[in-house]
Amino acid sequence: MKVQLSRMPRRSTCTVGWRGGSALVIVMIVVVLLTLGAYTFLDTMILERRAADFSIRMIQSRALAESGVEFAASRLGNPTDIESDNLYHDPSAFAGVTLLESSSDSARGHFTLLAPLENDSTGTQVRYGLIDESSKINLNAIEALGLDEIDAHLLLMSVPGMTDEAADGLLDWVDSDEDERTYGAESLTYESLDPPYLAKNGPIESMDELLLVSGITPALLYGEDINRNGLLDPNENDGDLTAPADNEDSILDLGWGAYFTLHAMESNLMQDGAERIDLNQPLLTELYDELSEEYGVEIATFVTAFRMNGPVTPSVVAGTTGVTTGDAETDDALEGIAQGLTQQLFRVAQGSGGTDGAGNDAGAVTRGGMDLSGGAQVSLVSLYELVDAEVTVEIEGNEVTLASPWSSSGGALSETLPQLLEEMTTTSAETIDGRVNVNQARREILLGLPGMPSDLPDLIAENQLIDNEGQPLTDLLSQRTTTAWLLVDGLVDLPTMQVLDKYLCARGDVFTVNSVGCFDRGGATTRVEAVIDATQKPPRVITRRELTRLGPGYRPDQLIPTVTAPAK
Repeated sequence: MKVQLSRMPRRSTCTVGWRGGSALVIVMIVVVLLTLGAYTFLDTMILERRAADFSIRMIQSRALAESGVEFAASRLGNPTDIESDNLYHDPSAFAGVTLLESSSDSARGHFTLLAPLENDSTGTQVRYGLIDESSKINLNAIEALGLDEIDAHLLLMSVPGMTDEAADGLLDWVDSDEDERTYGAESLTYESLDPPYLAKNGPIESMDELLLVSGITPALLYGEDINRNGLLDPNENDGDLTAPADNEDSILDLGWGAYFTLHAMESNLMQDGAERIDLNQPLLTELYDELSEEYGVEIATFVTAFRMNGPVTPSVVAGTTGVTTGDAETDDALEGIAQGLTQQLFRVAQGSGGTDGAGNDAGAVTRGGMDLSGGAQVSLVSLYELVDAEVTVEIEGNEVTLASPWSSSGGALSETLPQLLEEMTTTSAETIDGRVNVNQARREILLGLPGMPSDLPDLIAENQLIDNEGQPLTDLLSQRTTTAWLLVDGLVDLPTMQVLDKYLCARGDVFTVNSVGCFDRGGATTRVEAVIDATQKPPRVITRRELTRLGPGYRPDQLIPTVTAPAK
């Protein structure tokens, strides 16, 4: 009996092949996932590295911008020769100053100090230098200019966009009383608002505070220059298409920030830090002695005689009897002290008899043969009163007429007048507040000053220290150190200059610095705006704010122009 064995089915080879293929697919998927993971990790690390590099660059750019501020403060604290010290526009000193060197151009760091070009309504030019705060109207020093209500109102009305309500509102805000001007507002008005508040009736602390004043809006205060660079950018000239809203007239409205300041003042010292001689000091003996020691007998005799008797022909701003400080009680006190000292000296001299070591009669208070016991009867309002003046005085018992050492004939003023204005003064105050820098002020501000001829602001604007191609006119620096150039160059006559002198200066000592820290090929940029008070030594930064959030503000070729300063 045969037993038939059945064949066992053979294992299919295709199963093994399928399993081997699936493993390969799985391996490939794993490899792809790992690759993607590695790529993602690498990409993340690259982004992190770039973020870290950018963060480092931002820190460096901020340090570069801050270095620009400190550089400006150092420059103000150690002035060079005033005749060559160009703070207004000097690309070689303030543009693209290299502080951070690197083998890679993209890593070279610089700072640049920029400012808008005054009287450029198109907003297309920049200059490289500092902004003298004395080129603006100091709202906190309007009273110091001695303006009456009408002149103060007209000065503010010269600012573009100003209204009667805003002008009187500003004057009411800073004055010390609660009396409302015609269009103004005091606490009674502000207390009716929601929420209520009081009028300041004192110095303004920040420009933003002006928004509390009746009649002032953000549009008036800040204008169209939304990124605060002083340039007319495309978005500032496209109507309502993009912010800010503008009138699309191709003229940049800078707002009132370009016309107002809270800090303008001048040091009443010479540029080298030496004290000026106060020609209005109470004791004529001390005045004579100071002047004769420094400038000789002729100048000492003429100035002292002028203070005693005044000029033969009074000037248009002839001083009052006695010395004035602007405060009646202080005037009376000083006059009493001066008279007491004079009488005491006279009594001592009477008792001693004979002559002193200088040959003067010791029986009277005399200098240069003049009897000074009567004291000063005239004070100088302006140093320009001395130009071309004549005085009559009794010398050694004889009445004589003296001609001024400062004569306009023969072109002598170009040599003598700048020295007079630089080395002498009419006040003993440490600072002089509120006068306007004639070399930088916008024409509208100049036009608002009392006694300003209507054509003079345009003539001054045509004589800026920068040419049409943006180059500094350094040859004019030595001529613009005082306001004398207006008279010497024939832009004004002497009577007009005597009137304008109390409102004008040639340079203040508080400056705004717009410092930008940047790199050669763009990237991180920091903008810092600071106000530096150089009336004290060392100069002090009194306000500082960062403007980086407003954007770079300037093109790379403006930040690092062709002319650059050497590495520091």
